[in-house]
Amino acid sequence: MALPTIGFVIGSLRKSSFNRTLANEAAAILEGRAKVTFIEFSDLPFLNQDEEFPTPAPVARVREAVAACDALWVFTPEYNGTLPAQLKNFFDWMSRRATPEAPAQPTVLTEKPATASGASGGAATAGARAAVSDLMAYIYMNVMTEGQAGFVLPGQAWAEDSWTLSDDDRQALSAQADAFLAFMSK
Repeated sequence: MALPTIGFVIGSLRKSSFNRTLANEAAAILEGRAKVTFIEFSDLPFLNQDEEFPTPAPVARVREAVAACDALWVFTPEYNGTLPAQLKNFFDWMSRRATPEAPAQPTVLTEKPATASGASGGAATAGARAAVSDLMAYIYMNVMTEGQAGFVLPGQAWAEDSWTLSDDDRQALSAQADAFLAFMSK
């Protein structure tokens, strides 16, 4: 039986972001149980209907990558209580139809299982995870909201621009991975 492919979408564009650290840890936890692919989307232009068709090359590339995944796992920081603009832009593009002739066609996201995690300040990305979960549900994704893991970054992480997950953090992330694999198989 082939392993499912989970696309990891990281809401922070910073190369050494805390959420990339979280995603790398999740990839290690999933090793042998799922294939992980990182969906790189930093070159997506901001959505503009004037430039929607023909589909810009970066959009087509990201759509292909998303279509090849069985599920998506979003790792997001929290910017002013919600999700980052670049992550919203990713979902805006991916939720659009591929051609102007078929306005009601499914998108690469339709019914795709999804979940979210995040690392940030004291709110543990509760606002961002709620916003991204609501958005994913709105665009007809199959969202696992129970068991999402949010992480509060210690002051040392901010000071050193580096974060090592604690054993409790790894356990929470592992529990989410287990729950998501079960959710995907329903």
